[in-house]
Amino acid sequence: MVAKPLPLEEVMGLEPRAVQERITAAREALGEEVVILGHHYQREEVFRHAHHAGDSLKLARRAAASRARYIVFCGVHFMAEVADILSRPDQVAILPDLAAGCSMADMASLAQVSRAWRELEEVLGAAGDQVMPVTYINSAADLKAFCGERGGIVCTSSNARQVLAWAWERRPKVLFFPDQHLGRNTAHRMGVPLEDMVVWDYGRPLGGLEPEQIRRARLILWKGFCSVHQMFRPEHVRAFKERHPEARVVAHPECSFEVCELADFVGSTEAIIRYVAEGPPGRYLVGTELNLVERLARRFAPEGKQVHFMSPTVCLCSTMFRISPEHLLWTLENLLEGRVVNPIRVPEAVAGPARLALERMFQVSP
Repeated sequence: MVAKPLPLEEVMGLEPRAVQERITAAREALGEEVVILGHHYQREEVFRHAHHAGDSLKLARRAAASRARYIVFCGVHFMAEVADILSRPDQVAILPDLAAGCSMADMASLAQVSRAWRELEEVLGAAGDQVMPVTYINSAADLKAFCGERGGIVCTSSNARQVLAWAWERRPKVLFFPDQHLGRNTAHRMGVPLEDMVVWDYGRPLGGLEPEQIRRARLILWKGFCSVHQMFRPEHVRAFKERHPEARVVAHPECSFEVCELADFVGSTEAIIRYVAEGPPGRYLVGTELNLVERLARRFAPEGKQVHFMSPTVCLCSTMFRISPEHLLWTLENLLEGRVVNPIRVPEAVAGPARLALERMFQVSP
């Protein structure tokens, strides 16, 4: 029997065991009406209830292909936006806690990127003839629309190489936002020298650059970063390797260039999971979000694999952590009563061009 929904403040006071039991009951009662998506960085008490787990793009595509009416996205705001953009009109994307944002996505706003585009035009002439805008999927819907309207494209950490190759085939320069590290690490592995890249400081006129620097650059990197992945430092890698020289070092491409240069493998969240799954027994030092690393450690310990978190300091995605079991319960029990809480709706004027930028990405990286 499913309990009647409680106000959120009362849900927050329930015992953890009661919360888990009520989530299970509500999930079963909703049946195929709902699909719960759990990003790899979610805390375990939420992650265990997901119908599908994965990175943001994989989950959004799962949602779009689902028959479910309600898409409950246990992730952050931009992920729920992508789910809404890609889903059918009769589906509703829901974010259990609207405070679950992304600090990296917040580092690039439409106003800031539009100003940068105008300043690039002051230096280069018509920027659309010279510069291809590429936004990481970790960005707001209006920035995806900005790219869509200008012939640009979206990328993920798994397809950034293909997307950059596509972009340079069409225009000589790329404006890459909001994560500088993914752009730098990917381009360098494609053979682009660091001297052909510049960092655009969005708080300064002309990004803090001289006109000649802009003219010479092939890759203009937005001064953004992931607050979790920037915590990993090359000294963490070196100290661990001194103790365990045989260890394999694994890094997400949102880590700094210096960390990625020390890594045995650099890859997206899904690629990191595959690398550890397919690798031999031994030690793995992994530079990505704590919840995922701990999940890998538990999963592969029986295979003789010791998975270690790269930083000596605990650093998890605090905004992803906003999705609590209590928020998930509150969301599901309200759906049972026919009430949709925290729907994410992207206006069609934004969703249309954003969808175009996403579709270009799908064509480049099916």
